[in-house]
Amino acid sequence: MKKIIFMASVSLMVMLAACSKKEKAYDATGTFEATEVTISAKATGELKSFDITEGQTIEGGAQVGRIDTYQLELKKQQLETQRGQLAASKRQMSSNRSATNSQQLDLNKQLSSIQQQIANAQRERQRYAELVKDGAVPRKQLDDIDNQIKVLNRQMEATRDQIRSNNAALAEQGKGISAQMDGIDAQVAGIDAQQRQLDDQIANADIVAPYKGTVLEKYVEQGEYVTTGKPLFKMADVETMYIRVYVTSAQLQSIKVGQQCKVFADYGNGQRKEYAGTVTWISSRSEFTPKTILTDDERADLVYAVKIAIKNDGYVKIGMYGEVKF
Repeated sequence: MKKIIFMASVSLMVMLAACSKKEKAYDATGTFEATEVTISAKATGELKSFDITEGQTIEGGAQVGRIDTYQLELKKQQLETQRGQLAASKRQMSSNRSATNSQQLDLNKQLSSIQQQIANAQRERQRYAELVKDGAVPRKQLDDIDNQIKVLNRQMEATRDQIRSNNAALAEQGKGISAQMDGIDAQVAGIDAQQRQLDDQIANADIVAPYKGTVLEKYVEQGEYVTTGKPLFKMADVETMYIRVYVTSAQLQSIKVGQQCKVFADYGNGQRKEYAGTVTWISSRSEFTPKTILTDDERADLVYAVKIAIKNDGYVKIGMYGEVKF
């Protein structure tokens, strides 16, 4: 009988020793989370379309809705009309300037013609002066040529005076037209800036998913009136999930960013699934142990938060419990 009791005691001690040496299945526990984004309205107006449902997966850059832009489109058309009117005014000013320059060119041509006539008349006078000297022609013909030259000289001076006057007027007119055209250019630049602003507002009326993800919550429905900044829906990237755990300073000594580890999703009733994890973030400051978190040393008052990323296969859900083995 004593021998049986002794053997049972030895077996119990071996079992206790084996259990004490058995390695713990995990180093820390926590809950899974994802990068969540709340998409808000960038414009004000009626929600003309909004075709999403909770749980739906949408691609990054996909348009999921649109806010009414009718008033913005009308204002844009009005600005385009104003811009066209200013462009027409500028063309008219350029046409008037061209007409005045053409008139001045005609005067210059007229002056050149008079100068040529005077040169011809002076050559004719020299020829007649020799004939009069020889008595071949009467003196009156030479006097007529002198009178013709005097008339041409007066015409030339009058034309020159008109050209000088026109040049002065053109200079003043040019300054005025240039100032007016600069004013038109400034107005056009202002209209262009307003049009770019309207284009941006119209583009903001499109509701676009910032990245590929799953719709978690939908806050509004089609037909509602929304204002800028009003939340429309929440989405998350559930393909890459994170588990946030808390470790003690003793554990922290053997953990670093980029380190590979094992992550277990806990489905309850002892059902677990293993994933390859990577440490992506370690808190730079300590904090008191959260009451809902268990650490390897529950007596520790201060712990450090650590995030580990995993590639989700669709089974891990936000808020699910998990375990980490470093």
